[in-house]
Amino acid sequence: MDLRTIPRIHLAAILTEPGTKSAEGVLSGSLGPEGRAIPLVGEAGWKVTVTQTGGEFWLSGEIHGTALMECRRCLKPTPVPVHAYFQHLLRYQPGVEGVKLVEEPEEDLYYFGEPELDLSGFLYQAFALEMPLTALCHPECAGLCPVCGADLNETDCGHAVETERNAPFLALEGLLKELG
Repeated sequence: MDLRTIPRIHLAAILTEPGTKSAEGVLSGSLGPEGRAIPLVGEAGWKVTVTQTGGEFWLSGEIHGTALMECRRCLKPTPVPVHAYFQHLLRYQPGVEGVKLVEEPEEDLYYFGEPELDLSGFLYQAFALEMPLTALCHPECAGLCPVCGADLNETDCGHAVETERNAPFLALEGLLKELG
C-alpha cells in the first residue's frame, strides 16, 4: 500500500493542550487490509475530528461510499451504498506502536504512540460493520440453476421445472390443506 494513500491525522498540536483537529479525504480502489479488503465503486469519502479532553482524545467521524458485493442469488457484482459513523476514546502513550485496543470493564480504549494517527483501521471497521450481510442485484433476481449453474436471469436452461418435481418436500404439499 502506498503510504501517501493511508488516511492519517496529525495530532502534535493538541497532544499537550486541549484543542480539536479535523481531517478529511477520499479512498479509492479498496478499503482495508490485504486479503480482507472491501472493493469500492468510485471513491469513499471520510472525515474525522479529534478533540483532546484532558489527557484523553475523542475521535468521531464518518465514512461513506459504495461497496461492491456479490448478489446472494446470482453472484453478480452488486454496488451497495454504505454510510457509517464512529466514535472512539483514545489515549496517547509514547512508545506504543500503531494503534492498540485495550478492552476495559467500563469502555474500550485505543492507545496510540505517535503524533500522526493512522485512521485506516477505524475507517475499515466502521465501513465493514455498516455493510449488509448480503446483497441482491435486484428484488426479482432468479439466481442460479441448482443443476447446471446457469444464470436464470439470462437464460432458461429447463432444469427449473425438473428441480421442482424432485423437491424433497413436494410430498408435503397437500398436508396443509388436509390439516386445515
